[in-house]
Amino acid sequence: MSNSNETKSVERHAELGWHGTDRNAPDVVQQREYLGANNGLRDVEILDPSEIERAVKIFRRDGFVLVGDALSPDQTEFLRNGVVEVVDEIVAHDSERGGNRGSHRYSFGGSSVTRSMLHRPEWQMLVDLPTVTPIVTAIFESSDYLLRSASGDFCLPGAIEYQPLHSDIRDFAPDGNTPFSAFHDPRGFLTLRDLPCPYVCVNFLPFDQTALNGPTRQIPGSQHSRAPIPTLDEEPEWMRLSTACPAPAGAIQIRDVRAWHGGTPNLSDELRAIPNLEFYAPWFREPMIPGITYADHKKLSEHAQHLTRLSVMDSSEQLPAGYVVKPLPNRT
Repeated sequence: MSNSNETKSVERHAELGWHGTDRNAPDVVQQREYLGANNGLRDVEILDPSEIERAVKIFRRDGFVLVGDALSPDQTEFLRNGVVEVVDEIVAHDSERGGNRGSHRYSFGGSSVTRSMLHRPEWQMLVDLPTVTPIVTAIFESSDYLLRSASGDFCLPGAIEYQPLHSDIRDFAPDGNTPFSAFHDPRGFLTLRDLPCPYVCVNFLPFDQTALNGPTRQIPGSQHSRAPIPTLDEEPEWMRLSTACPAPAGAIQIRDVRAWHGGTPNLSDELRAIPNLEFYAPWFREPMIPGITYADHKKLSEHAQHLTRLSVMDSSEQLPAGYVVKPLPNRT
C-alpha cells in the first residue's frame, strides 16, 4: 500500500472506529497515556524464520512465539490491501459498530457466510509459506497436519474495552454446550491441557502491532494451567499489560490455542487486524466446513492442497459468498 493510500486508510478507519465515541474524552486520554507508557511484554523476543528449533522451544514453554519477516514486503502489502478491503465490506453491515466479538471487534471468519476466509487469495497465499511451514511442521513433528480454518480478527479504533481472557478450546462439560473439540477422560486423570498441542493458530501481522492499537495479550505458560481463567474483574494488572508488542508488520505470532489470551483497547487512529490460519495436529480432528472452490484449490502448492483437503468444495458446487455481522458465541 502506498503512503498516500495508507494515510487514507488510517483516516477512514479512524472516522469509522471513533464514530459515536469521543477519542478525546478524559478517561480515554488517560488510558491512552497509561498504555503508551506501560503496555507490552518486556524484552519480547522476535525470532528469525530460520530459528526453527528455538521457535519450537519458546512455543512449548510460553504457549506462543513471535517470528519476524515471515512475509516479504510485497506479501505484507498484498495481505494488507486485502484485509482493508474485507474490513470495509464487513463494517458496512454494522453501522453501530456493535461488532461480533464485542464493540468494535470482529471475527473475519465469523462474519463470512462460509465461516472462512479461504475464498480470498490473500489467505490462500498464507497456507504454505517457506518461512512458516517448517516451524509448524516442527511443532507437530510431522507434515501430515491439516488446515482447520482461515480467519482471524480485527478491531477498529474506538474499541475501548478489554476482551475477557479466554482459551480457544476446552474440555468436555455436561451442560450440552460443549464444542466438538471437547476432550473427556472418563477416568478423571487427564485434561486437554495435559496433552500435546491439539492445534495451533498462526496470526499474520499486516500492520505494526503497537501498545495503543489493540495488541493481543498473551499469558505465558497458561496453556497447561488447570486454574480457572480470571474474569476481567479478577485479572491482575500485569496480565492486562502482557501484550505481544511491539511487533512489526510482516511478523507472525504462533499460538497454542489453549493458552489464555484476549483483545485489548485500540485507542489509536489505526485499524488493527490479525488474519490467521489454524492447523490441526495430525491426531486431532473436528467436523470441517468447505471454504475454497475446487478451481482455487488446484492452484495451490501440493502441500497446501494436502493441508486444505477437507476444506475444498466439490467441483460441481458453488461456494457461497458474502458477510453478515451478528454476535458470536461467548469465548470465555
